[in-house]
Amino acid sequence: MLYLLSPAKTLDYETPIAPAIAKKATDPLFTAQAAGLIEVLRKKTPAQVAALMDLSPALAALNVARYAAWQGEATPLDSRPALLAFDGDVYAGLAARTLSAADLAWAQQHLVILSGLYGALRPLDRLQPYRLEMGTALKTTQGRDLYAFWGDRIAAHLNERQAGERAPVIVNLASIEYSRAALRPALRARVIDCVFEDWKGERYKIISFFAKRARGLMARWAVQQRIDRPARLAEFAAEGYACDAAASAPERLVFRRREPFARMAA
Repeated sequence: MLYLLSPAKTLDYETPIAPAIAKKATDPLFTAQAAGLIEVLRKKTPAQVAALMDLSPALAALNVARYAAWQGEATPLDSRPALLAFDGDVYAGLAARTLSAADLAWAQQHLVILSGLYGALRPLDRLQPYRLEMGTALKTTQGRDLYAFWGDRIAAHLNERQAGERAPVIVNLASIEYSRAALRPALRARVIDCVFEDWKGERYKIISFFAKRARGLMARWAVQQRIDRPARLAEFAAEGYACDAAASAPERLVFRRREPFARMAA
């Protein structure tokens, strides 16, 4: 069973990581494809990058510098394991820095981080700083955007990783933007979507910040509990969330919490 996660825009290359973990870093599987995208991006001016990605001039200049510094062979000086480099809401919930070495080893086999630049990353894959969201309309020889560029490659990769499983399952904890690149007709696995809702305004609804954090919480729980059977997914319960059987379906598990979201944000 594999778990899909989105990446994060925010990166952390400042917080120290344990040398033992850094030594276990692995090479991304689609470095050649990433290098091709970097070459396309290197031809763009800061103004063009700003327009393409709706960035401020400062962020555009930062990312132009990142593209210039990116190398085909990452080193410990310019990269770090992906799970410890991403630093958004999902990764706050996942809290990877507090996972044990055994947890990270299990995560390496079961978590897949989708990426506009790298396609699909394992948690310990060497990540160099970048900004390239999957929804970016970056034209390449493959087509008008990154969905055309990646095509069925990510789905084929997931099929290959699960080739030995009698009943492969993908647990989708990624956003629509990213899961769209992986959950294509070519994918052979059964897909189970996990949805997180909070009570607001007299009804349950998805609140982006909380839903992102909850995806990370569930990924952490799955790693620590070694959840490798679909039947166990409904057991997830953290920070007030619990599976609502009446609102769920076999391919769509809905986790809800009634506690007012304002208190959770406090």
